[in-house]
Amino acid sequence: MAELPDRAEIVVIGAGVVGSAAVHHLAELGWRDIVQLDKGPLPDPGGSTGHASNFVFPVDHSKEITDLTVDSLRQYEELGVLSVCGGVEVARSQERMQELTRRMSSARAWGVEAHLVSPAEIQQLVPYCDARLLRGGFHTPTGAIVDALRAGELMREHAQRLGALTTLPGTEVLDLRVEAGRIRGVVTDRGEIETERVVIACGVWSPRVAALAGARIPLAAAVHQMVDVGPIPQLAQTEEWISFPLLRDMDCLMYERQRGPDLEIGSYAHRPLLHLPEEIPPVGDHPGQATPTSFPFTEEDFAPQWEQAKQMFPALLTDPEPPRRAAINGLLALTPDGGALVGETPEVGGLWSAAAVWIKEAPGVGRMLAELLTDGASEIDHHGSDIARFTPAQRSAEHVRARATEGFPKTYGITHPREQWLSDRPLRTSPFHPRTEALGAQFFEAAGWERPQWYESNAGLLEEHGERIPAREAEWDRRWWSPIIEAEHLAMRERVALIDLGAFAIFDVRGPGALDLLERLAVARIDVPVGRVVYTPLLTPRGTFRSDLTIVRRGPEEFRVITGGAEGGRDLAWLRAHLPGDGSAQLVDASSAVASLGLWGPRARDLLTRVTDHDLSDAAFGFGTAQDVQIGSVPASLLRISYVGELGWEIHLPTEHGLRVWDELWRQGQDLGLCAAGIGVYGTTGRLEKGYRLMGAELTGEYDPVEADLALPKVKTHDFVGRDAYLAARRDAPAALLCTLAVDAGSERGVARCMTGGEPVLSLEGAPLVDAKGRHSAVTSAGPGPSLGRYLLMAYLPPQHAVPGTALQVEYLGRRHPVTVLTAGRTPAFDPQDARMKG
Repeated sequence: MAELPDRAEIVVIGAGVVGSAAVHHLAELGWRDIVQLDKGPLPDPGGSTGHASNFVFPVDHSKEITDLTVDSLRQYEELGVLSVCGGVEVARSQERMQELTRRMSSARAWGVEAHLVSPAEIQQLVPYCDARLLRGGFHTPTGAIVDALRAGELMREHAQRLGALTTLPGTEVLDLRVEAGRIRGVVTDRGEIETERVVIACGVWSPRVAALAGARIPLAAAVHQMVDVGPIPQLAQTEEWISFPLLRDMDCLMYERQRGPDLEIGSYAHRPLLHLPEEIPPVGDHPGQATPTSFPFTEEDFAPQWEQAKQMFPALLTDPEPPRRAAINGLLALTPDGGALVGETPEVGGLWSAAAVWIKEAPGVGRMLAELLTDGASEIDHHGSDIARFTPAQRSAEHVRARATEGFPKTYGITHPREQWLSDRPLRTSPFHPRTEALGAQFFEAAGWERPQWYESNAGLLEEHGERIPAREAEWDRRWWSPIIEAEHLAMRERVALIDLGAFAIFDVRGPGALDLLERLAVARIDVPVGRVVYTPLLTPRGTFRSDLTIVRRGPEEFRVITGGAEGGRDLAWLRAHLPGDGSAQLVDASSAVASLGLWGPRARDLLTRVTDHDLSDAAFGFGTAQDVQIGSVPASLLRISYVGELGWEIHLPTEHGLRVWDELWRQGQDLGLCAAGIGVYGTTGRLEKGYRLMGAELTGEYDPVEADLALPKVKTHDFVGRDAYLAARRDAPAALLCTLAVDAGSERGVARCMTGGEPVLSLEGAPLVDAKGRHSAVTSAGPGPSLGRYLLMAYLPPQHAVPGTALQVEYLGRRHPVTVLTAGRTPAFDPQDARMKG
C-alpha cells in the first residue's frame, strides 16, 4: 500500500465509479497531486457501484441528466466496459403509453435515437416476455450494461499513469479540518493530509463525511430490491451475458434483465425503506448482509413484484420456477428533489460534493465536477444538480427524509412537469400568508416558500373574462393549472393586481469593496447613481449564464441584490465564493428580513398614491429607479420595474410590517378593482407575453447573452467573470437566437393542446432543428398569453429559422402542432414598445 502523503492538491474521498471518474478527469485537466481515499478494499470498496444493476437508459425528461448520461455512455464505450443491448420501457396502461410518447418527445428534443414500438415489435425484441400484457413501448437502441467496477479501475489506472494519483484503500477518514470557513486538511486513521480541496464522493455515506466539516449533503439512503434467479435453461443456451434488451415494466415499477444464465429483477414498487448514514451497519452485523450497502432481503416487500415478473416472463419463471441465486435490499441515495448533488458545499469553502449520482451518469458527473473545480464552469450546465440549490431548511435531516419518502415511488412514476411536492409543507411562509390563504390561494413551492399560484376567490373573474380563456379539454393539460390564472392576468392588464413576492431572495452587499465585487461579477455596469436599478446577468467563465438578477444601488457602498427564490441558494453561494479575502465587502442574506409585494396594472399609480405622500409621477419616479418612501408609518423601498410589462412597483418592506401594508393596499384598492394575482401570472402569462427570460429555462450554462439577445450596447471597461468569452460571442454571429412562438389555430381532433416545455421544435418536414454548435431546438417555456389570445412558447432557433412569420412544428405527446415565430430576440409580442410599463 502506498504511503500517506503529508499534502495534496486535492483529496477525493470515495473510490466508487463516481470518485474514480472524478480523479480521472482531474488528471486529464492537469491536476497532479491527487489523493484518493476509501475505507473499503479495491476494486470493490463496498458501495453501490458493486451491487447496482449497472444498466443505462439514455433518455430523461431533464436535458442535463440526458446529456450526462450520453456523455457517460461515450466514456464507458471508450473504456471498453459497455455492452450495448438496447432498452425497452413498456406500458401496460394507456396513461403510461401517453408518458412514453412524452419520453419520445424528450428523446427527439435532446437528440437521442429512440422509437415507439408496438407489442408485436416488443415481442420480437424481447422474445421471452408476454407482450399480450402491453399497449406499447419506448425503445432506445443505445441502452446498455456497464461494468462499473472495471470502469473505476481503468479510470484510476489512467490517472496513475499520468503520475497524478495516489490511491489509498483501507483508509478511514476520521475528521475534516476546517479553518476560517475553508477546508484545510483530512485526518485519517493513518495520519493527516494537508489540502485546500476535498471532494466527497462516498455515495450514501456522503452526509456522514460532510458532517465532519460542519457541512450538509442532503440525501437519504433508500432500499432498492433486487433478486437474481437462475440458472434458466433458455438463457444459458444463449451463451451470452445479455442477449436481449433491458426491459422496464414501468407500470409495475420494476425491471428485468439477463445476467448470463440468470434473470435479474429489480423493484421500486415496495414501501419506502430509508436509512440515515449512521444507521448503515458494518458488514457482519446482520445475517445476509453481503456488503455495507447490501442489506438483508425483506421477502414480504417483494412478493407482489415476483408475481408480476412471472406474468411478464412466464416461459422463464414458471414451470419450473428457477432457484434464487441472490436477493438483496441494495442502498441508493435519494435527495429532496431526486437530483444529484454536485458542486462546492455552501457551508465550507473548498469542500465539494459528488453525491447521489447513478451509475448511468457517473463518468459525466466526474467530468462536470473536474471542469467546475478547474475552470469554474462545466460544458454541461449543472443548474439542476448544483448542491447549492437547497436552502438550510431543505438540507435538514427531517426534510430530506420526508422528501425521500415521497420521492421513492416517483422513481418510475409519472410526474407532471408542474407537479408539486406535498411533504414537509409549509416550510417557509411570507408575512402575507394569512391573507393569501384566506383568499383561497393554491400554493406552489419554491425553495421551501409557499407561493400563491392562483386564488380560488377569483373564480368570479371567469364570468367577466371567460370568453377569452380557452378550455383545456385534455386532462394532462389541466393538471396543476387553473383558468383563474388567465382571468387574474386579464384583470391585472385592465385594472391593478397585488402579487405576493415573499419568496424573493434578497442579499445586501456593503463595504468599500462592494462595488468592485459586483462589477467583477456582473455584465452590466454597477457604478451607477444611487437609486438606479440594474438588471444584469452574471456569467460563467465560459461566457454563459450563471445568474440573472437585479441590483439596486442604495448608497455609495451599499447595494441590494434581488433574485428569484428558486435561485437564491445558488446565487448566494456564487456571491460568497467571490467575496474579497480582505473583508472589504460584507454579504448579508436579508431574505427573511425583507418582504416583497408587486403592484402592477394601469391603476397601480392611482392606488399607491392613496397610501403614500411620495411623488410617484413619471417625472419624479422614472422607470428603472428605486426610492425609499413611507407607506403610512411603514418605511418601504419602491422599485419601479416590472416582470409582467405593466405600470407598477415592487414594494420591499420590513417583514414585520407586511400584513399592515397588504391590508392597507387591499382596503384602498377595492373601488379600483384590485385583485390578488398569483405567480401563475407573474412567472408565466405576464412574463411570456413580454418575452422575459427565466433562469434555468431560457438562461442556462449552454447559451450566452448574444444568443439570448441580452448583450448590452457597450461593454464596460471593468473586468468581469466571462468577459473574454462574452467579447468573443459579440464578435461572432450567434449560432442560435431566442424567439417567441405561438401555437397556430388548429386542433388535435378538435382538442387544443398546451405544451409544458421541453418539446422538440421541428421543421415543416419534421426534421429536428440543430444549430451550428450541435444544440437541438426545444421549447424552454410555455404558457398562455391571454392578452394576445395565443398560446406562447419560447425556444432558441438557428438564425435561418429565427425570423418572424416562419412556420415550424412542435411535437407534443406524440403529435405535431403548427407554430409560428412571433418575434426574434427580446422584442416582446405584447406591447412591443413597452409603453404600458414606462408610461
